[in-house]
Amino acid sequence: MALRVGIVGARGIGGNHASAHMEDELSDLVAICDARKERSDELAAKHGVKSYATLREMLANEELDVVDVCTGGNENGSWHFEPVMEALEAGRHVLVEKPISNDITEAREMVARAAELDLYLGCNLNHYFTKPAEKADEYLREGMIGELGYCVHRMGFPGGEASYVPSDAPRSREFPYFHVKAFLHHPFSIMRHFCGDITHVQAFMDRPGFRRNAGELMVSVNSIHVKFANGAVGYLLSQRGDYTFGLGGWWSVEVAGSKGTFCIENCVEKVSYWPAPNPEDAAQPQNLGLGQSPEPVVTESGVTDFGTTFPNRIHAFLEDVTNSVPREKLRASGRDALAALEYTFAAIESYEEGGVLVRPAPLPTLKGDPLAQ
Repeated sequence: MALRVGIVGARGIGGNHASAHMEDELSDLVAICDARKERSDELAAKHGVKSYATLREMLANEELDVVDVCTGGNENGSWHFEPVMEALEAGRHVLVEKPISNDITEAREMVARAAELDLYLGCNLNHYFTKPAEKADEYLREGMIGELGYCVHRMGFPGGEASYVPSDAPRSREFPYFHVKAFLHHPFSIMRHFCGDITHVQAFMDRPGFRRNAGELMVSVNSIHVKFANGAVGYLLSQRGDYTFGLGGWWSVEVAGSKGTFCIENCVEKVSYWPAPNPEDAAQPQNLGLGQSPEPVVTESGVTDFGTTFPNRIHAFLEDVTNSVPREKLRASGRDALAALEYTFAAIESYEEGGVLVRPAPLPTLKGDPLAQ
């Protein structure tokens, strides 16, 4: 039986989620609410579901299994805490947009309360719900990467001085860390997905001259060095339309180990794999020229639309809830989102202290489900 779903927030992202739910056999979208009732009225009418002005009203009138929180707010996350907590207290499973919050204390409280109530809390960390990421996961599972060595991730909208337009949006104009909090959730979640927990963070941040001249506060260029718990190192370069990346496009992640390397380009489009040279399955090392690598195996996904990541991720959440997976096996969980935010706040602390090395706060301990063992 399909899960009965109610959406909170009827702006653009809420519309994306609504369309995904309408197309998913595991979802029965029954209601939408928004503080501006005319917005929920319009979106609800489009999909033939009920409209409400508040979550309280929606919960009182609808038998919901899942509440999908698509609100935004300052730094794209300040309106998440209240509806998430209200839904959890009402005994509903929750999927929340990223970032899980712009406030680390709120994020910790949401994750802790979901665990206390034994409810699913997921976050829309949609960037690794793609065919290239699935192939990369396969390389890791089959031992084709080996002992992890490094991860290099670049993410940023293409742009430059000529295309720059100052923003006067209330959610960003007075917030120097708008880009950091709203954007780094994704790259940190990707790096952790492939390489595990991060134990050390060092960050340098700035903004180009054309942003300074416009009086903008946002630090839009982020250079972040990390160390993983398994000993691998990593580098994250993020920017918000200040420059145009070359090879790999607007989004690329390269993960290398003792047996091979993979690189995903443009998130959804393709993944390449380079085996480390050895006598059996790659070119003879002595026959390789200086700086020469074996030819890569390239897997094209046939997908160019980044929008496909939304229904992919939403379906995964619905699937996990439907199958009653152990809470710690929930894909893109609230705990995973909290990890990304802990790394984000560690990066901010490092930057504010002149690039010092910072250890992120520890994540909640995974205790396991005795009924699943």
